[in-house]
Amino acid sequence: MNCTLVAALTGALLIAMPAAQAQTAPPAVELYSAADAQAVLEARLLALKTVMTLSPEQQKLWPPVEAAIRAVAKLSAERRAERAKAPPPADFVEILDRIADAEALRARDLKTVTAALKPLIASLTPEQQRRIPAFLGLREGTGGLPQPTAEIWLFEEEN
Repeated sequence: MNCTLVAALTGALLIAMPAAQAQTAPPAVELYSAADAQAVLEARLLALKTVMTLSPEQQKLWPPVEAAIRAVAKLSAERRAERAKAPPPADFVEILDRIADAEALRARDLKTVTAALKPLIASLTPEQQRRIPAFLGLREGTGGLPQPTAEIWLFEEEN
């Protein structure tokens, strides 16, 4: 009987140990700071501009695109910070409501970027245009047209 009792206690201990460790886990360490996010944004903007190989005339159309992308990245980071401070949702309906609100804001922001992009894109050669979708986070879809992936890096701060 002692063996059975020891085995049962050992089994219970092994089952309970992960739960106990989870409750006493140290607080999460921020691995990706605001400075990191800014550095990545700077690199992506430079890389996007470089990948397009803009002519001097096309260079004049770049500043509104860069400004729009910077504004969207800033708003995305602000929304993430707000979400971190918000109380947890009460139920799944509130979760769906929050998702709907976030998607509406992302849609508005994406329209801002596309409006800024249109004049620049109209000036690009087909070769220059071909380089952009994959860089933004789009993949080739049916009919050869780019399709969104799960994440477009413009909203990376929110994910």
